[in-house]
Amino acid sequence: MTTYAAAKPAESTATLLAVTDLRVGFGGEDGEEVVRGVSLSVAPGECVAIVGESGSGKSVTARTLLGLTGPGSVVRAKEFQVNGRDALGFGPAQWRRLRGGFAGLVLQDALVSLDPLRTVGAEIGEVLAVHDVVPRDRRAARVLELLEAVGVPEPALRAKQRPHELSGGLRQRALIASAIAADPALIIADEPTTALDVTVQAQILALLAARKAEGTALLLVSHDLAVVASIADRILVMREGRFVEEGPAAQVLTAPAHEYTRALLAAVPSAASRGTRLTTGEPRPRATPLPQARVLAGTGLVRSYGRRRVVDDIGFTLHAGETLGVVGESGSGKTTLARLALGLLEPDAGEVTLHRRQWSRVPERVRRPLRPKIQLISQNPLDSFDPRHDVGRLIAEPLRLPAAERRARVLDLLARVGLPPETARRRPRELSGGQRQRVAIARALGPRPDVLVCDEPVSALDVSIQAQVLDLLGDIQAEYGTALVFISHDLGVVHHIADRVLVMKDGRVVEEGDVGEVFARPRHPYTRTLVASVPRPPDDWL
Repeated sequence: MTTYAAAKPAESTATLLAVTDLRVGFGGEDGEEVVRGVSLSVAPGECVAIVGESGSGKSVTARTLLGLTGPGSVVRAKEFQVNGRDALGFGPAQWRRLRGGFAGLVLQDALVSLDPLRTVGAEIGEVLAVHDVVPRDRRAARVLELLEAVGVPEPALRAKQRPHELSGGLRQRALIASAIAADPALIIADEPTTALDVTVQAQILALLAARKAEGTALLLVSHDLAVVASIADRILVMREGRFVEEGPAAQVLTAPAHEYTRALLAAVPSAASRGTRLTTGEPRPRATPLPQARVLAGTGLVRSYGRRRVVDDIGFTLHAGETLGVVGESGSGKTTLARLALGLLEPDAGEVTLHRRQWSRVPERVRRPLRPKIQLISQNPLDSFDPRHDVGRLIAEPLRLPAAERRARVLDLLARVGLPPETARRRPRELSGGQRQRVAIARALGPRPDVLVCDEPVSALDVSIQAQVLDLLGDIQAEYGTALVFISHDLGVVHHIADRVLVMKDGRVVEEGDVGEVFARPRHPYTRTLVASVPRPPDDWL
């Protein structure tokens, strides 16, 4: 049960949402506070953004504003006004009436938020029914309109599907459709575009901007400063439960006053950061690609699922010390191409070679001696770690060394990825997302591979942790001459780290070449669309 402290009635109802000296703790009256005296307001037609890293308190703040702080929490405030009413006096029934009708909530993890037992159409239709938005005979049509508005293709088909049948991007769009179904006066969006491709992200931001223009208030929680820059009117920078800086978006992002804000901005990867370390701004050591040392190649690769060609006649080469970026939307075939390169899938046609030796369509006994030469770093290492094992065992597993040498090697690998020795005794769920990703890199480096296939390795990380991981990959490449296949939907990240890039759409490579040339002067219409969809500050800021 959440405990709310009493407060004096507010004197003003000029804003939709207003809190003063908000404090949120867990563990009873004497529990530790995770939100420590923040104040904010949101007016109709205004977008206020809260930015900060994981653990800063921004998500707890957003949830508290809708009565979703959770059991065992204690909420205190001098003022807590929602739609002109004193929310500190609200009970569960009042909060339920408020959610969906007055305020819509969009969370980052749609798979958890959507009911796995219901279709997407039923989920959205419930909001329409509960808040009596449209007549019963219009609900099905309105569901399709909402799905189409958030960029869901084939809305009639998707409305009949359950969340697990949809991609992450489609689930997120369905969740947004549910949040806006009752035409709420306020939308609270907690990392609403983190899982989305750049073009879909642009659609969602355009949708939110259109709602804002119509008078809807937005409270946007994000660690993506580019997203914030494109839509926010005011920005609140949060660290350790407090706002350390706040002000108009243009002022905060172009002339930040606090050192923490400056550090967040400096950590954003882009064309401008290329060749520098994101964590320090110093020149980054780079490996020299060796064109004569081809380590991985694919020729005429085809892979189908049923009648659908997921990879359609793709060729690529990768040389020692080189980074090959692969970009494209969900469903473009990026991950399938990665699995073909790793030898985890067999092509229907074409071939993959590793160190100029046949790698595809050969018996596993032939591949086994070469497997240590190519390793994977995935987007979510937690899914690939055995939760019963500690970090030391996870890193040691692929090592074929005597016990004493194996222990020493594990500690050396932990040190190389910036983790203390005691991490070896911890289990993956005890670590932060950034720490788990470092463990995944340490495990992949164990066999001293020549190729690292990185499938969205930083997409779930805060900007400062992302910067640390990208710098780490650069250091590894410079030290060992490791070749990287770097798959991402974030063009800024790819521009920062890659030498060459493949642009994929519908299973085909539509454009390839030097990363700077491709992004600066894209030739294919699809590449131009991708580049144009990257969030940017308004022109009058520049």
